[in-house]
Parts: sequence; C-alpha cells; structure tokens
Amino acid sequence: MSLIKLVSSFTVLLCMTISCHSARKSENVSLSRIKNQLNLLSVNFKDAKAQTIDSGKDFVSVRSLNSDGSLKIVPSKDWCSGFYAGSLWLASDLTGDAGLQKLAREFTLPLENEKFNGVTHDMGFKMMSSFGQGYRLTKDSVYRDILIQSAKTLTTRFNEKIGAIRSWDHNQDKWQYPVIIDNMMNLELLFWASKQTGDQLYYNIAVKHAETTLANHFRADNSSFHVVDYDTLTGAVIKKNTHQGFSDSSAWSRGQAWGLYGYSMCYRETGIVSFLYQAEKIADFILNHPNLPADKIPYWDFDAPATPSRPRDVSAAAITASALYELARFVPQKKEFYIQNADQILRSLNNEYSSKSGENKGFLLGHSTGSFPHNSEIDVPINYADYYYLEALLRQVNFKKRNQ
Repeated sequence: MSLIKLVSSFTVLLCMTISCHSARKSENVSLSRIKNQLNLLSVNFKDAKAQTIDSGKDFVSVRSLNSDGSLKIVPSKDWCSGFYAGSLWLASDLTGDAGLQKLAREFTLPLENEKFNGVTHDMGFKMMSSFGQGYRLTKDSVYRDILIQSAKTLTTRFNEKIGAIRSWDHNQDKWQYPVIIDNMMNLELLFWASKQTGDQLYYNIAVKHAETTLANHFRADNSSFHVVDYDTLTGAVIKKNTHQGFSDSSAWSRGQAWGLYGYSMCYRETGIVSFLYQAEKIADFILNHPNLPADKIPYWDFDAPATPSRPRDVSAAAITASALYELARFVPQKKEFYIQNADQILRSLNNEYSSKSGENKGFLLGHSTGSFPHNSEIDVPINYADYYYLEALLRQVNFKKRNQ
C-alpha cells in the first residue's frame, strides 16, 4: 500500500480507537510517522542547540524553519516555546507511547521560569500547551503549582478601566494599549486557575476580557480585526488594525481561527450564551466564505489578492478543526455540519499537507504562514500548527468515542 493511501486511512483508523488509553496504540503507519517525526525534531533540536552554545541564548524548543531550511530554535520567552512540548504530550496521549511522554517532560520543565514573566500576554500559549497538557495527563502537583503562578502573573496585565488584558508591550509609538484577538487563547489558563484554586478573580478577568473583545473586535460580517487599541485614561477605542493581515479591513485567517477557538472555549468554561453565539457566527463566516478553498485550508488572509503565489495557512486550518470539534458538542442542530467540516480539514491535512517521514526536520505539517506582511515564516512548518493538528486528532477520537 502506498504512503498516501496509508495516510488517508489515518482518520478512519483513529475513529476505531476507543475506550482506554492503551486502546489508542496502533501500528498504523501514520501514528508511527507522528512518533518518528517528533523524535526526529528532538534530535535536530539538540544538534542545532549545540551549534549555538556560545550565543548566550538559552534555547529550549523548536519553532519553525529558517529561510535556508535550517531549524529555527527559540528561548523560553518566545511565545511559541511551549508548543513542541505540548505536541509531545498530545502525541503520547494518542499513541500511549511512554517515550514521547518522557520527552515531553524534558521539553516542558525548561519553561518553568516563564511563570514569572509579566511582560507577555502569551502565558496561556506557553504554559497551557506544555504544563497544562502535562498536568492533564499526569496530575503532577509541580505542574499545577507552576500553572497557578503563571495565571497570577497573567492577571497583572489586566486593566480594569479598559476591561482587557494588555497584549503587546512593543511598538508603544503605535499603540497605547493594544489587545489582539490571539489573546482570547490565553484565557483558558485563567479559567483553569479559577477552578483549581476557587479564586473568582481569575474567572472574572477572563470573562471581562472576552466581553470587551466581543464588543470591539468584530465587524458586521463577524470577521475580526487583529488589534484594537485603547486609550489608557478613558478606556475608549482609539483605532482598529489588522497587523498581520492583508489590510486593516481584511480577515486575517489565523485571527478568525483564534476567535472561533477562543469563544468556543469560553462558552465551555462559562455557559455564557453570547460567547456561544459568537463562536457560531465566526464558524459560519469561515466555513461559508466564498474564498475558502474546496479543501478547507484557507489562504493566509481571506481577502488576500488571488495570485498564483498566494500561500495557505495550515495553522489556521488546524486551529479551526480543533475548535469545530469542541463547538459541535454545544450546538446539536449544527453538530453534523461542524463535524463534517472538521473531518474534511483533517483529511486535507493528512493527505496533502503532512510531511513525509524525515521531511521538514521532523515537523508534522508544512505550508503555514506566520506573518506575511513582515515576510516572516511564509509557507513553512510551524510548531503551533502541529500542536493544534494533534489536538484536533485527539478531539476527533474522543468525539467519535462519545457518539458511538
């Protein structure tokens, strides 16, 4: 059987895995490829780090590929530093492979000092993908303590006048108080901390941020701006931009995915119906957009000019698929529609966008776009695409299990 046929059968085989953790083990070549690729990334990371021993930087993880094809590695302060560890945790859950879990621990612990990093809003991205997934699978009390401190640190970036957590500290000549749609993803850490500690403060901050974003980030067609800037004295909106999109009025694809995932998660954690409605509206915008390709893998911006070289963004597709499996749980009348689209995205990723064994230094997927306007990470593998792809696969397995 050809590799393409084997990869295309991955979804079917995953759906057959049920009940206990060990039942997810499979000799299926796709699961083996995932394990082998992630192990290869570890080897390549260690080689790349050895070559930078005199750089003065404490590299802890992989992120992407550089323009020359070499591996891009990053220190813990990078917003993507937790996703490779998270991919290892997710893959260990999918496969039951103890070696992957051991490797996950190895790449998780070097991120611990980030729990005190108060100059970034990306605490959820870094710590929930790594320590959060680790705690879910191991209930390690050390991970729990690190996550709670991380949540405490994140709350220091909340401004009551504005009602939102500050995103970037850079470009202060351009924005007074920027809040980006991506920041919706960091709220999960606060909801988690509230449940763990019983402290309502975390919950209240997360809800208020989601409400402020809902009020100001979305256009009439339910697409989202990337950045909303606020006046620090009055709390009023100053301006709205799409920093990583085609134009301020365009729909940057990953931004739409962040919003879909964020509001689906917020509804799960709160039961607030307005969050569910917004998630449904974003899903409808994405899935019914006339510029969404037939394979459901969006271009980097829904409004980008239709040129032959227009790149896709696989990361946006992976985030969308994972979010749709979650949203389907809450909207019975649209469940089949959401599941069919999520399944189709995964089929496309499996069949057309996956790295062959040994390719891309070990990344699972290719063809993501980081920031096209800044000529950064265009049509390359990116670690958060792999992470949300694996999460989508796991959610697919669990969804099929619940509905058998």
